[in-house]
Amino acid sequence: MASRSDTFRVHVAADSANPLFRFSLGQALLTEGDHRGALEHLRIAANSKSDWMMPRILLGKCYLASDLRTEAKAILDEALALAVSQGHEEPEEELRALLATL
Repeated sequence: MASRSDTFRVHVAADSANPLFRFSLGQALLTEGDHRGALEHLRIAANSKSDWMMPRILLGKCYLASDLRTEAKAILDEALALAVSQGHEEPEEELRALLATL
């Protein structure tokens, strides 16, 4: 049985410019514990839209899991600003807690 990331790898191979496919693959890889593998895909997704909060949150978590604290802080700060400006209270709380660990 194919893993979730295998399914999204097929989509990315077919349309590597699609940020939603990149986000989905990054999310699947993160869920599977492949933090380093998720980084590229989540970076592409985050860079595709300046107001897309979720790939920034997941990218920050990947950076934290990879012990890249400086990178994590920068992207989590961006995600927090988006959460506040967009009125997302739960992500805001989660982001403040993550940032407090840095």
